[in-house]
Amino acid sequence: MAETSRHNPVLLVHGIIDDARKMEPMARYLRSQGWDARTMSLRPSWGQKGLDELAGQVADFVAANYPPHQPIDLVGFSMGGLVCRYYLQRLGGLERVQRYVSISTPHRGSVLAWLIENPGCRQMRPGSAFLRDLESDQGRLSKLEFTSLWTPYDAVIIPPRSSEMPQARNVRMQVVLHPLMVWQKSCMAAVADALRGDCAAVSVAKPANAN
Repeated sequence: MAETSRHNPVLLVHGIIDDARKMEPMARYLRSQGWDARTMSLRPSWGQKGLDELAGQVADFVAANYPPHQPIDLVGFSMGGLVCRYYLQRLGGLERVQRYVSISTPHRGSVLAWLIENPGCRQMRPGSAFLRDLESDQGRLSKLEFTSLWTPYDAVIIPPRSSEMPQARNVRMQVVLHPLMVWQKSCMAAVADALRGDCAAVSVAKPANAN
C-alpha cells in the first residue's frame, strides 16, 4: 500500500436516500491506493431537511475528525455534492478543503426534483433560491482543485450537463446508470486521479452555458 502521508485525508459524502454505506466501495478503493478515506451518514437523507442543514453535519464531522490545520479533500455524490458546496461556500469549507470532486451532482438542478415535495428536493429544482444563492459567488470555487464527473446517460440528473461547472474540470464518464457513478471502477480511478491532481489523461469537457 502507498504511504498515506502524501495524500490529504478525504471525506466522501453520499446522496439522497442513502447513507455512508453507499460510498464505502469507493472509500475502500481509495484506502487501497493510500488514502485516509472516511465516509459519513447525513441524517435524514430523504430531503426532509434542507441541504444547508445537512452541510452543517459535514462541518461538524470535519471539526470532530480532523485536526484544525489539516487540509482535507471532499468527494460528494449527487445531492451530497451540493451539500459539500454549501459547506465550502457558506460554512468555511474553502479554508479547509484543497480538492473537491463532485459526482453526478445537480449543480444547476434536476427537473426530477419536482416530483418530490420536501425541503431538500425543492432546493435541487432548477432556479431554486438555494441554487441561485450558491451561483451568486460560485467563482470562489476557483480557489479549489475542483473536478466534476458526469455521465450523459444520467436519468436522475436531468439534464445531465447540469453537473458541469465553469470552475471545474468537467470529466465525462461513459456510465449508463446514476448509482454506478460511485461503484464502477473507471469512476473510482477518475476520482483517485482528481485527488492526485492528475486529470491530464481524462477527457475534459467545456461546460454548456458557461459564464
